[in-house]
Amino acid sequence: MKKLLAISFVLASSHSFGQSFAQGVFSRLSFGVKAGVNYSDYMNANFTTDPLIGFHAGGIVNFRLTPKFSIQEEFLFSSQGAKIQDVDQKVYYLAVPVLLKYRTPLGLYVEAGAQAGMRMHEDVENFSKQLDYGAAAGVGYQSKMGLGFGVRYVAGVSSAGNVGDFRSGVAQGSVFYIF
Repeated sequence: MKKLLAISFVLASSHSFGQSFAQGVFSRLSFGVKAGVNYSDYMNANFTTDPLIGFHAGGIVNFRLTPKFSIQEEFLFSSQGAKIQDVDQKVYYLAVPVLLKYRTPLGLYVEAGAQAGMRMHEDVENFSKQLDYGAAAGVGYQSKMGLGFGVRYVAGVSSAGNVGDFRSGVAQGSVFYIF
């Protein structure tokens, strides 16, 4: 009988701990949407390029570590590329930045981290690699109600091309809303 009571107590305690742990994790999560403009080009290319204007749009998942620090992951459809000999070489990626974000009580923030992009479509077949990796850093403002804007630069750290060794560079301006 004592063993049965002990086992019941352990099971009840673990169930209660599991619920409170899950509630604690979910209370730190927030979700949002984001859209903006891209200004992209290829760096260190052995051919002449000009910047190209594109867009990005997608979702945000933010996990608050402390009142000031959070980890933010985004899932963005991103149009990037460059003009090469007056032809737009557009590449469409599913970009996934993972950023450490520091937010002040006034709503200003700085962020830095890594980004991986998986090519979804390109105008010229086999021009760019399937995966593109970059380092990202940005600044912005987020109001207490969740509306915000920011700017970010993503510098390619891996070769982006199958035709030559070049890296991508993307400056982004965004508007977002976190629920």
